Amino acid sequence: MWLVMEVLLPKLPSFKFPSHSHCCSITSRSSSHVRFGFRRISSLSICASAVNEAVAEPTIDSPSLGHSTRPRFPILHQEVNGSKLVYLDNAATSQKPTAVLKALQNYYEAYNSNVHRGIHFLSAKATDEYESARRKIASFINASDSREIVFTKNASEAINLVAYSWGLSNLKADDEIILTVAEHHSAIVPWQIVAQKVGAVLKFVDLNQDEIPDIEKLKEMLSRKTKIVVVHHVSNVLASVLPIRDIAQWAHDVGAKVLVDACQSVPHMMVDVQNLNADFLVASSHKMCGPTGIGFLYGKIDLLSSMPPFLGGGEMISDVYLDHSTYAEPPSRFEAGTPAIGEAIGLGAAIDYLSGIGMQTIHDYEVELGRYLYERLLSVPNIRIYGPAPSEKVQRAALCSFNVENLHPTDLATFLDQQHGVAIRSGHHCAQPLHRYLGVSSSARASLYFYNTKEDVDNFINALTDTVSFFNSFK
Repeated sequence: MWLVMEVLLPKLPSFKFPSHSHCCSITSRSSSHVRFGFRRISSLSICASAVNEAVAEPTIDSPSLGHSTRPRFPILHQEVNGSKLVYLDNAATSQKPTAVLKALQNYYEAYNSNVHRGIHFLSAKATDEYESARRKIASFINASDSREIVFTKNASEAINLVAYSWGLSNLKADDEIILTVAEHHSAIVPWQIVAQKVGAVLKFVDLNQDEIPDIEKLKEMLSRKTKIVVVHHVSNVLASVLPIRDIAQWAHDVGAKVLVDACQSVPHMMVDVQNLNADFLVASSHKMCGPTGIGFLYGKIDLLSSMPPFLGGGEMISDVYLDHSTYAEPPSRFEAGTPAIGEAIGLGAAIDYLSGIGMQTIHDYEVELGRYLYERLLSVPNIRIYGPAPSEKVQRAALCSFNVENLHPTDLATFLDQQHGVAIRSGHHCAQPLHRYLGVSSSARASLYFYNTKEDVDNFINALTDTVSFFNSFK
């Protein structure tokens, strides 16, 4: 149970603090207030040196991947609330390199036009670039055919597409859908809706003692009643990584399909859909350096060809008559209306950028940086980090969800932002069932990407330690 008290703390303006010999006085006269747990304070004096203490600076001897790529991300080079921005909310969305920003600008300035529908130069150019992006995605995840890539507005829509198109066509009463308690809401809710419509049964796999979904229990749950297994590749809360290839094999042995939520894996590691043998896989552009508003569904071509349309309209048809219509082949069948053309092109540019670095290089760097984050967090008093501890056998993703005893995560996140310029996430991270299973309503989460550095982690830990000390001072 959280201790709930109230503090009045104004948001600091975005300018540099005075020298260390001066302190700024913050009083209740300010009209901008922040609510924190604990008690109401009428006057609060904060020294600039305490707010900006111990800002780590990068070493120049051997620049890391983070140091070498940061110049390509303009948004990272700013101050927030008077402090250097430390962006650690990458599991929610990633920042965009200049190559992606320029690709979007170039599309709108040079060849903005609709795709597939015009013979003029602009339309042909837009179509070529749009379809080139599809081919880049297919190559990036090693799909056997670019027709297996369907553009959607995000991963949530991609899962809904499978649930409504494949699910409503193939599921019946008493069929079973297996998920884990650690799934994102986007992977749970669509299947709840479909199950309610057809009378199917949802079954959930709990966590084992290491706070990883219990894969042995999942294996035991599988039966001929199982029609589809819906699982994440990497947990956005626990940072655990599931053995998708094994899960797919077990599911296929009983005739079931597998849908993989790869939103937290495709941006961070090499993902080979043929090697995984997943039937469906979804991911979002905005988590992999691309624009918002677009994601993709990978589906084996024989499955996509057997599925009815998800949405009706232009582009997804073959012929339209007054009394019926015939439908295009995949992927056009599932891309009704004018698509997010610029966003698709931007995603293609993001894939070019990531491929230029190399996904194995990114993964190796993040494994090291993620372990550093985990170990540094352990130094914070009374902290509880969720998910497995890293070891030679267990690799964590480069994120940590955590709570500090008797402190609400939103209070931590707010103070970190307003007093230190550190951006983390607080809340349930679209995983309420998992948080209930863990016995909490919410958590704080720091999540890294390849443009982060050990200095970012150090600055975060210093800020978090200061934040915890601030709140504990009122006990």
